[in-house]
Amino acid sequence: MSYVRIENVGRIFSQGRGTYVAIENVNLDIERGEFVCLIGHSGCGKSTLLNMISGLDSPTSGSVTLEGKTISGPGADRGMVFQHHGLLPWLSVFDNVHEAVIARYKSEYPNERRKRVELFLKLVGLWEHQSKKPAQLSGGMRQRVAIARAFAVEPQVLLLDEPFGALDALTKAHLQDELLSLRDMDRGAETVVMVTHDIDEAIYLADRIVVMTDGPAASIAEIVTVDVKRPRDRREMVHNSTYIEIKDRLLDLLTRREVIVDVGLAVPA
Repeated sequence: MSYVRIENVGRIFSQGRGTYVAIENVNLDIERGEFVCLIGHSGCGKSTLLNMISGLDSPTSGSVTLEGKTISGPGADRGMVFQHHGLLPWLSVFDNVHEAVIARYKSEYPNERRKRVELFLKLVGLWEHQSKKPAQLSGGMRQRVAIARAFAVEPQVLLLDEPFGALDALTKAHLQDELLSLRDMDRGAETVVMVTHDIDEAIYLADRIVVMTDGPAASIAEIVTVDVKRPRDRREMVHNSTYIEIKDRLLDLLTRREVIVDVGLAVPA
């Protein structure tokens, strides 16, 4: 049985006096340890699918399961990072992560929880900023805190809703690499599902890319396997024939209608 299974899922929203069919008949199996990206035009139901895996939303029809159990609400086995970091502005960097750790590990001794927070803040390079408030941080640093918070509770599945979408290209590239490094630590979150509009981000990060059709009544157009060995080198990848073929295929799928897509691969200096 697949680790995460989305089976015959549909979602209908009330809209004024009528209804809006966001997605219908979506079927997707995600295996343990996979990194899957959801990509498509705005309004194609990517975030709707992600919210149903997180338990923040429920399907109108069909089912979403994790290890064979129906997802009926949020849980500690799933962590989520949004485009907006969601940090509590009145708390320090340390306390933003610590509050999540306390909620997840109630039975741990206080010093164990503090060590856990220290570990993950050091991993994202923010330990020296632990006393700062979110307003004192750059956008990229805030997202690092959000990522540290998500990994610190060691979820089974990490869900990312365009977490780097508002960042500049170089900051985005560095955070992508940090994300992969944290995932490779084998401290939970080995399975990742990410929503993105960025074609190159999807190819660089994912094992498979799920391309959605346009809404309303969006479904899966195609699933593209990224057959590029890991670890991946950003500079070498742009010359890789498989990368070029995948990018051409995704561009073909996504530009059949007039749409602006992010197709630039950031190469840090």
